[in-house]
Amino acid sequence: MKDIVTRCGYRCDLCLAYKENISSREDQQRISDGWFKYYGFRIPPEQVCCDGCLASDSENPRLMDPRCPVRPCVIEKGLQNCAYCNEYICKKLEQRIVDYKFLGSKFEQPIPKEDYENFIKPYEAGKVLDDVRRRLRRKYCNANR
Repeated sequence: MKDIVTRCGYRCDLCLAYKENISSREDQQRISDGWFKYYGFRIPPEQVCCDGCLASDSENPRLMDPRCPVRPCVIEKGLQNCAYCNEYICKKLEQRIVDYKFLGSKFEQPIPKEDYENFIKPYEAGKVLDDVRRRLRRKYCNANR
């Protein structure tokens, strides 16, 4: 599966809640438990299945956070994602960004690699969006030579 970058910079292709990544009830339980462990909220396992925020509203998408403040903002501005916004990083996006070091500081033991891959890496939006912005700057600079 190719990289699927959401409007806020999350990675659907890496997210265990993304519909393409769920193959069993155990998968749903695992992501529910992981989100509770690292972020302190629980979504009932039977409700864990996301179409991804790139789905159009007309498709009535199943979203893990239907109250996300970023999705409607990016859609209203007609942008691909927050990396393209002149207000990057705004308060709406700021509340969505996961920072591995900050999160890790809450635990006595280092976060296991498998947990990082499954519950943190998909949501490190800052890294993803900063990379998109770097590529955009390079492209712009090369076009203006």
